Amino acid sequence: MTGHPGDELTRSRRITTLVVLGLLAGLGPFTIDLYLPAFPALKHEFATTDATVQLTLSATTLGFALGQLIVGPLSDRVGRRRPLLVATSVHVIASVGVALAPDIASLLALRVLQGFGAAAGTVVAMAMVRDLFSGKRLVTALSRLALVIGLAPIAAPVLGSWLLGILHWRGLFWVLAGYAVLVIVLQVVFLRETLPKHLRTLPGHSTLRQRYRAVLTDRVFVGVAIIGASIFGGMFAYLSTSSLLLQEVYGFSAGEFGLIFALCSLGVLAGTQTAGRAANRVGPQWVLSVSTGLLVVAAILIVTLDLAGGGVAGLVPPLILYAFAFGLSMPCVQSLALANHAREAGTAASLLGALNMSIAGLISPVVGLFRIENAIPMGVVMLACGVLATCALWLVVQPRRVAPIE
Repeated sequence: MTGHPGDELTRSRRITTLVVLGLLAGLGPFTIDLYLPAFPALKHEFATTDATVQLTLSATTLGFALGQLIVGPLSDRVGRRRPLLVATSVHVIASVGVALAPDIASLLALRVLQGFGAAAGTVVAMAMVRDLFSGKRLVTALSRLALVIGLAPIAAPVLGSWLLGILHWRGLFWVLAGYAVLVIVLQVVFLRETLPKHLRTLPGHSTLRQRYRAVLTDRVFVGVAIIGASIFGGMFAYLSTSSLLLQEVYGFSAGEFGLIFALCSLGVLAGTQTAGRAANRVGPQWVLSVSTGLLVVAAILIVTLDLAGGGVAGLVPPLILYAFAFGLSMPCVQSLALANHAREAGTAASLLGALNMSIAGLISPVVGLFRIENAIPMGVVMLACGVLATCALWLVVQPRRVAPIE
């Protein structure tokens, strides 16, 4: 008898499960970011402002945060599969609605609903990984999942820019509806329930209040949740600004814009894959000590090189460095957040994700208050987020007090 359910899976079954969970986790980021290259087209069609267009991004993250807060604890109570199937079905309906939206107000409302439906994929995927694995295998599995969660926000605009070459912007949302239908089919065919009935009502962990208390009184969880929200906030400052900055200020085409995102995608890819190996050797808390420092360095470079007139040549390298640090951070944040919460993994994952999306949703309109004429507002917000993440690591998490991974 092995120590955790995931240890009993065959290699092919384990790979299949992680691939399906990765696709589920990617639905949320793709829902949020696939349409970023279409911001100028939305602005033109609806005759609205940059700030209003950016508000559609905040609407989605708001729905995503609310959805996680509901679906995560619910999955601890009734199991993982049912909430997952219902929420993903809501996503399909909302995606079709957005594709047919007659005005910006309807689009905003439907994007909230779309974000709500997409929330289940990310939070339940993380909870199912925690149900299946622990220790170093948990870190490795989460690094694979973080590869999708971290890469998707960068890769989605690349795909979106390519799709805009053959589709109207509304076509992007038909693509998202199709993606959601695909993952529903994969859930039904390949995913088994990972939370047995007898584990849903354990003493001290059966009520919502008890589960929230177990999570929120854990110093390490609180600290890494702040770190996760900070690095997501910095990334969303980039995501919500870069489309207009590169296309309207620097004159890039949608394809050239997609190329920059592709380079950043490689940075995230390198970071997530480095994180899994490094965290198993030295501990995720010590990997975070490096990655948070790199976030600060990258943001400082963005601001100083822009002030020096570096233009695109001075912007792209630090953006790639920031993307690498983001990828390096995410598996470590997730593994530290879930390590001590096997009994309330859905609640822990929902709080982590909801905080990430809430901060990210607030960042977009903050950056939108400034006229997008250069990279300085974006860089300053990214710097503030990096400094906050660094402070949370050393003052709240306190790496020396974190137990080693077994």
